[in-house]
Amino acid sequence: MKKITLELINQVSAEAKVSARKRKNYNFHESMDETLHRMLNAVEPGTYVRPHKHELPDKAESFIVLRGKVLSVTFTNTGEILDCMLIDPQTGNFGVDIAPRTWHTVISLVEGSIFYEAKDGPWQAFNDKNFAPWAPAEGDADAPEYLEKL
Repeated sequence: MKKITLELINQVSAEAKVSARKRKNYNFHESMDETLHRMLNAVEPGTYVRPHKHELPDKAESFIVLRGKVLSVTFTNTGEILDCMLIDPQTGNFGVDIAPRTWHTVISLVEGSIFYEAKDGPWQAFNDKNFAPWAPAEGDADAPEYLEKL
């Protein structure tokens, strides 16, 4: 049994705070070849998760916030905001399920935010994500401004 405790959440969150990318994940799956990936994702304000979708191969993805506030955003094929949800367990909004082939991102709104993620596997770097051509790449000079607009 793998346990999700406050101690684990605090540890992963502390690692995210000092990470250059302002995020850190903690995997529960033992291998990238597994058909279901389960992980904690600690995300700090200012981290930029470039909008992306999972297709070819199609993969579903779910986020359940354990602590903090995260904004989940979905987009049209041209980058217009399609839908969004403020995920905050204090308000009763616990999470979202993202269908395959859906452009999406998550945005951390407060320090110490952490969510549980489940996603179809296996993971292969070359086909895991299809990044949105209309959004700046991670590390681009335009990324912080784009994140702020969202």
